[in-house]
Amino acid sequence: MDFEAAKDICRSLPGCTEDTKWDNDTVFSVGARMFAVTSKDLPAQGFSFKVDDERFLELTDRPGIIPAPYLARAKWVHVTPEARLDDDELAALLRRSYELVFARLTRKLQREITG
Repeated sequence: MDFEAAKDICRSLPGCTEDTKWDNDTVFSVGARMFAVTSKDLPAQGFSFKVDDERFLELTDRPGIIPAPYLARAKWVHVTPEARLDDDELAALLRRSYELVFARLTRKLQREITG
């Protein structure tokens, strides 16, 4: 699983912004709402993102995927290098996280992002 490639997937999503928060984290947002977080370290050693409520327990039962610190109550997971996720599955999870956050934006903001 290539966390650096995962950053590129986040960057490719419509309206995605990237900034640094908490001194050491790279945060990917849409409409000023976070959908993924990773460390600024190179190479990245993990990724946190939102998942569907019904997938949270399933994913956190897998080795290398834990409830995200501080964000687990909002159904965020943290994927470590030990996780058995291939690049396609990680990409799909990141896209889904984006979709979950995007869906909570106002219709007006959604239209501005999608043009």
